[in-house]
Amino acid sequence: MPADIRPTLSLVVPVYNEEDNLRPLAKAIREALEPLGVTYELILTDDGSKDKSWEIMKELAAADPRVRVQRFAYNCGETAASEAGMRAARGQYIVTLDADLQNDPRDLPKFLEALKHYDVVCGTRVAVRGKGDNFIRVASSRIANWVRNKLSEENISDAGCTYRAFKRECVDKVKLYRGMHRFLPTLFKMEGYTVTEIPVSNNPRFAGQSKYGVWNRLFKSFHDLLAVRWMKKRVLNYKIAERVN
Repeated sequence: MPADIRPTLSLVVPVYNEEDNLRPLAKAIREALEPLGVTYELILTDDGSKDKSWEIMKELAAADPRVRVQRFAYNCGETAASEAGMRAARGQYIVTLDADLQNDPRDLPKFLEALKHYDVVCGTRVAVRGKGDNFIRVASSRIANWVRNKLSEENISDAGCTYRAFKRECVDKVKLYRGMHRFLPTLFKMEGYTVTEIPVSNNPRFAGQSKYGVWNRLFKSFHDLLAVRWMKKRVLNYKIAERVN
């Protein structure tokens, strides 16, 4: 896609050792969006993969101008890879999703419909948890969601789901730090954007191994959660009543 043409959607995908998922992912996205006539770009950011992910990403980009790829010099984490993709995005709307096809591209039309009424649309797998995940992963996710909502005074039913869509301008006001991709809905709310949730599918991982377990879900993000709690309590909230000159 020529650089001067702005697509409707920018699909942002962080990649870490996903060599067997990349071709099926690009195919699934193409099959979901082409019938809708929606212009899009797929932005893949390689977060220092140790497999053949980068070679496959370059192959996909060479075969389809809608695919744009970049890679880090070393592993920086999912938040960094997500932000790098979002900053590179040119679309009117940005969609973030995982590379493992647990996030189903066939849900994209539902996001597009919800974006007509909200600034930010978050996927929630609550209705289908147990499909595609083992018991430990489901239990740890539920506990993590409860803790996050309790401490951050939120009501996000599935904060661990990174399948989200939002208007391009939302990104401009948010500064991310390591681990903060989990709290994007809260950060957007703090900037005054409207946020809603829609149910999404939860497919079994297509290939490869999950990068998240109990440690990631319950404990590793706890300091990030406290930081978000601190930010929410100290966010500036004012309204100009009158201005002269």
